[in-house]
Amino acid sequence: MAVQIGFWDVERRLAELSAEGDPLETLSKTVDFELFRPVLERAVRRRSAPSKGGRPGFDAVLKFKMLVLQSLHGLALGRTTYLVRDRLSWMRFCGLGPGDAVPDANTLWDFREALIAAGAFDDLFQRLDRAISEAGYLPMSGQIVDATLMSAPRQRNTEAEKQTIKEGKVPEDWRDKPAKLRQKDRDARWTVKFSKGKVREDGTHQGDIAIPHFGYKNHVSIDRKHGIIRRALVTDAATADGARLREGLIDPANTASDVWADSAYRSEANEAFLAEAGKVSRIHRKKPKGKPMPRATARANAVKSRIRSRVEHVFAEMKGRMGLVIRTIGLARARAAITLANMAYNMKRWS
Repeated sequence: MAVQIGFWDVERRLAELSAEGDPLETLSKTVDFELFRPVLERAVRRRSAPSKGGRPGFDAVLKFKMLVLQSLHGLALGRTTYLVRDRLSWMRFCGLGPGDAVPDANTLWDFREALIAAGAFDDLFQRLDRAISEAGYLPMSGQIVDATLMSAPRQRNTEAEKQTIKEGKVPEDWRDKPAKLRQKDRDARWTVKFSKGKVREDGTHQGDIAIPHFGYKNHVSIDRKHGIIRRALVTDAATADGARLREGLIDPANTASDVWADSAYRSEANEAFLAEAGKVSRIHRKKPKGKPMPRATARANAVKSRIRSRVEHVFAEMKGRMGLVIRTIGLARARAAITLANMAYNMKRWS
């Protein structure tokens, strides 16, 4: 015989979750999601008058919280909706009860598209950064810059199609096939990432391993003190890292002047840019071409690596526990997904 669950049964279960340390409850207490409401409501403001009738739309903050849950756990929109209905801790985080309606995947998709069209994600990121700083987590002790590759759905295109896409055009065969065109990502690019080979048993080194990659790049700058992402930029995967340093990645609010980065960022232009901005370059030096690395340079790079490597923990968290991948098509949606993941990481770090 089925037993009906009462209100106090739900409350008792939620109390048990709180006693065990519900991380979403901690997140709700740390981050005031109402600070995002003005941006969210401007982006999704309904054009039709309320007098025309119809069911009221879902609250914008509720939908934004569901997008945060999606980013924190690397989920598809449909799976996010299911888990909000299924898990009491997720319901509580969203301010819902067991009997309340939950936005479906299409509703969340339309909401995210509205935010993209309004260019709202950068504003949302900046509001969160201000809130974190005002809470006492000021950008301190210098900053670390790096980039990581983000996988996107691979495209099976011919060489001719690839060349046409690189030229910024649409392949002629796709123009009369709108369904096919919608599934073709013309913004993502292929690149090759080189990984150091392991040392053999006889002490010799294997050659570098070339790993092809298709997708985008998440360029970030974190503060050394708290490890929070303060500046970010999203590009296609083939974009070189070095020049991005001069495209808004340096945070002028950091209380220290030191800037750490790997050797990909070492260039005369970057050194001049940092000097003009009053920053001190701690960027790794490159190995001389055709010559062994000088011992003094190797030791200096090793010292810098102890600090610079902290940014790798950020990427490991996002790709590992958060399971971040790009499931959408196009740079605008990829930028939205990655920016939201950067925000979700910062929220998690803050709480």
